[in-house]
Amino acid sequence: MQFTINRASFVKELNNVSRAISSKTTIPILTGLKIVASDAGLVLTGSNADISIETLIRADDPDNGLTIEDNGSIVLTAHFFSEIVKRLPEKTMTVTVKNGFQTEITSGSAAFNINGQDANNYPHLPEVDAEDSVVLSGAVFKELISQTVIAVSNQESRPILTGVHFVLNDNQFLAVATDSHRLSQRQIELPTPTNANFDVIIPGKSLTELSRMIGDEDDDVKMQFSENQVLFLLGDTSFYSRLLEGNYPDTSRLIPKTASTTVEIEAPELLAAVERASLLSHESRNNVVKLTLKPETKEVTIFSNSPDVGNVEEELTPKDMDGADLEISFNPDYMKDALRSFGQTAIRVAFTSPLRPFTLVPTEDTSNFIQLITPVRTF
Repeated sequence: MQFTINRASFVKELNNVSRAISSKTTIPILTGLKIVASDAGLVLTGSNADISIETLIRADDPDNGLTIEDNGSIVLTAHFFSEIVKRLPEKTMTVTVKNGFQTEITSGSAAFNINGQDANNYPHLPEVDAEDSVVLSGAVFKELISQTVIAVSNQESRPILTGVHFVLNDNQFLAVATDSHRLSQRQIELPTPTNANFDVIIPGKSLTELSRMIGDEDDDVKMQFSENQVLFLLGDTSFYSRLLEGNYPDTSRLIPKTASTTVEIEAPELLAAVERASLLSHESRNNVVKLTLKPETKEVTIFSNSPDVGNVEEELTPKDMDGADLEISFNPDYMKDALRSFGQTAIRVAFTSPLRPFTLVPTEDTSNFIQLITPVRTF
């Protein structure tokens, strides 16, 4: 195998594929990067058994500057190979495999020789059926991930909660995540009708990595499913993730249908106040911020204290308020994550009682995006 390529083009795709490669794996060959050279171009593959990423660098794209002298394949230790490629002196590089798996990497006057492995020993990627597929705008899907993945659990004691629950039914695409202390739910209607229906749980870590690969351009993301795998297609890149097994809890019953107190306020204003209050709450053992609402006088007060440092109290200006007086305490970190997901918009916060979960929704769309937070008992 021998090829010459523009180094910047190669590094860009190498960085994407490297997201799936881990130095900690029970299968030694998975610490490597698989490279296959064919007439179509170069295919790079990385995997850690949970996620796999494969991308094609096309030979017919002049920006890649790709010339393939000999077809073939090799697996190279990803960490070493990556560090070498990023430090080569020239804009182009040549990779040559000779004498079995001995691999030479040259660029300008620099020449590295490293040992490779037989690509035939690399595990095959899963086969995913193309029949049940869904196409979403990349920008929409990236936003949907950022709005829900914040609520996945980091506790492996309940593995099912470490994923985001995706349900497609009658063209309604629903994503829900909860760690039992908070919940995030986003629903969108697909722009083009589909016959596909599914109910799957995708690991939050997989979605975070996928989100980093979705560009700012409005490219589409195509989702395909098999029994235990999901495949995302982003242009010439394929992103595979395992699915979590089990039944996701029925989260719809957690969302209150009524409210005793509601307040409308600008999300950035509330976020800034909670961030200031958390400066002190983080210094205290229980990390709690208190919110006091007095609808009759339109007073909203944020309060936090630390016995060692001091306290902070701030009055906010709501756009609207209704209901009974209320005093409620919450974890400010959960609140900050929730508020950031709304961006620069006004929200409605609805409370039922000091010890019941409360919800946050954007005022212009109160049914398709909900954040829920469980308060903290302080007495």
